[in-house]
Amino acid sequence: MAWTGGCLCGRVRYRAGSDPIRVVSCHCGTCRRASGAAFMTFVHFPAGAFAWQGAEPTRYRSSADAERGFCAACGSTLSMHEAVLADRVQVSLGSLDRPDLVRPDDHVWTSSQLPWLAVADDLPRHATISDAVPSRAVADDEGR
Repeated sequence: MAWTGGCLCGRVRYRAGSDPIRVVSCHCGTCRRASGAAFMTFVHFPAGAFAWQGAEPTRYRSSADAERGFCAACGSTLSMHEAVLADRVQVSLGSLDRPDLVRPDDHVWTSSQLPWLAVADDLPRHATISDAVPSRAVADDEGR
């Protein structure tokens, strides 16, 4: 199946020619600030099966080991690029044309989850990073 998505204004578009390899919801403070949402869900695609179409997102270095992509025109949060996960491109769930077709695998950084947020699923939860995949995108959350 081909997966497509892009930003709010349509300037940045992408296409992935293979199914996602992981879908994770992150509750860290950095994801909250980057997205303006209570948490962010990222859909991981193999880098070799992924292509930006038209303009590419502008990147912001959010930590020593990660960059976040956004549309320079409309500001939509689009992607995450982690040094330890160079084999994949992570896109924000909300940027997919069909976000309803993916199913999250787990939640990470639940130690930073907002206390009023109740997520009604039975997915695995990890206080920090998941042991499913290495990540250094957020070294510590410091309550941000």
